[in-house]
Amino acid sequence: MSRINYEQATLAPYNERQLKLDRMRTLLTRLGQPDAGLKIVHVAGTKGKGSTSAMLAATLTAAGYRTGIFSSPHLDRIEERFAVDGVSSTADELITLVDRLRPICRAMDEEAAAANDPFGGPTYFEVTTAMALVHFVERQVDVAILEVGLGGRLDATNVCLPLVSVITSISLDHTKQLGNSLAAIAREKAGIIKPGVPVVCGVLGAEAQPVIAEIAREHGSRLIQLGEDFCYRYQTALIDFEYKLAGQEQRVKNIGLAMRGPHQAANAAVALAAIAELRHQGWCISSEAIRRGLSQAVLPGRVEYLAGQIGDIVSRGRPAVVIDTAHNQASARALVETLAELPRHGRRTLILSVSSDKDVAAIVREVVPYFGRVIVTQYQDNPRAVAADELAGLVRAAIAEGAPRQIGSGGVDVIVCETPREAWDAVCVTAVADELVVVAGSFFLTAELRPVVIGIEGTVASSNFGR
Repeated sequence: MSRINYEQATLAPYNERQLKLDRMRTLLTRLGQPDAGLKIVHVAGTKGKGSTSAMLAATLTAAGYRTGIFSSPHLDRIEERFAVDGVSSTADELITLVDRLRPICRAMDEEAAAANDPFGGPTYFEVTTAMALVHFVERQVDVAILEVGLGGRLDATNVCLPLVSVITSISLDHTKQLGNSLAAIAREKAGIIKPGVPVVCGVLGAEAQPVIAEIAREHGSRLIQLGEDFCYRYQTALIDFEYKLAGQEQRVKNIGLAMRGPHQAANAAVALAAIAELRHQGWCISSEAIRRGLSQAVLPGRVEYLAGQIGDIVSRGRPAVVIDTAHNQASARALVETLAELPRHGRRTLILSVSSDKDVAAIVREVVPYFGRVIVTQYQDNPRAVAADELAGLVRAAIAEGAPRQIGSGGVDVIVCETPREAWDAVCVTAVADELVVVAGSFFLTAELRPVVIGIEGTVASSNFGR
């Protein structure tokens, strides 16, 4: 935890001087190259890579393969980043992994100091990536799903040689690091493409998709493109999927999704295309495994539905709570589209906190108009949060620009609470029957409030809108 951690930085760097793949390769070499014998699926994308990875992992597990998944960041415990067959590593396993890496990192730190390298030894993310690979080897996984942390080209996971590369989507996010156009961001994401390795691409749009296609051609990598080689149809938690590649055609209808919403249907289609490619490579994955995997794949904090009573301190209502990590304009739009699938609720309350390195105004404009009450706050465990008063000003400006879209709304109440816990307490003492409470705007807000909500709720089950 004392190492350089760009997840905690207000402006994470993204250049060859600070993010050195050679440093990551050195770390893995000294660990005995744990990646060399692993079969890997590498997943990048602005949005959807976590959900797509979870769907892939659940399906491969359902097919009988021992499956590892490396994801980031974590919500509650660092052990969540290293999971096998859906189960996080234990505390003892984490300690063993840290002890394994400690002397190697210390030696690399000393070498960097001797060379007057201002960026030092391995970073937090490089260390956790290496820990994941070692863990998967020791657990003898059949396949590992590696989720990119930031970008792709310079990401620590990009030292791997995968069976298939996956790019889920491209939208404007991390623009200061990756570029301020969709084409520039697509070029960084496409940096995971390896010579001769097939690429599943869920990216659409005239600006980003041609960039990925061009890089795939340059590397001699077969491109499996949404809208051309595979397609899907979505209707309320069910998708029909069609794979069109000559000699590999398949159709699967009425596949149930545990994670609902149009955006999750797109993620599921990308996951299914990657599964189709793995089947082409000889992996035995039945249609039944596909159905079972996608019906069970959930990811905490992704439009996660917590239904039921908020606790004894609430006497006037039984609100439903939705927690989502939506933290850019595209994910905010996906959130409100998915909320439309819920049964009609009464009052809608939003608890909102956003990171300062995001397009805050765009996120606010996208999500605020659908709520009759907005409680703005500032998450506490990371310095990147926008101050609550500043965020409240942006919310009020968005309300002034256009009338709320909530039917029958008599206006929007804006409440400022300095901390997420204060925001939650404000909800608890004012809850009314049939209220919908949505927590959104940042992964870090979700990480702080989700344990609080679940702790108060007691035995309430989360379902990502479930079945």
